[in-house]
Amino acid sequence: MAKGKKISVQGTEITILNTNQDDFISLTDLARHKDPLHTDTIIQNWLRNRNTIELLGLWEQMYNPDFKPLEFEGFRKQSGLNSFVLTPKR
Repeated sequence: MAKGKKISVQGTEITILNTNQDDFISLTDLARHKDPLHTDTIIQNWLRNRNTIELLGLWEQMYNPDFKPLEFEGFRKQSGLNSFVLTPKR
């Protein structure tokens, strides 16, 4: 795995990887600031948020030539519901 530079944000070290002049911020490091023992739960709850789903859909439309808008619409409609779960793998 590539090593990245680290910055300190409110006492938490955040890894930033640079690939092809693009910077990527570690979501796990950000979640670690909120709850170091349950970063997976923090990220899973963030992924359930309707605003997050909208952002991811827009990102995919802009940068993913294989994006499937009809499949995404199902995720978008369910986002925010208590029964909706989205994981990085899904």
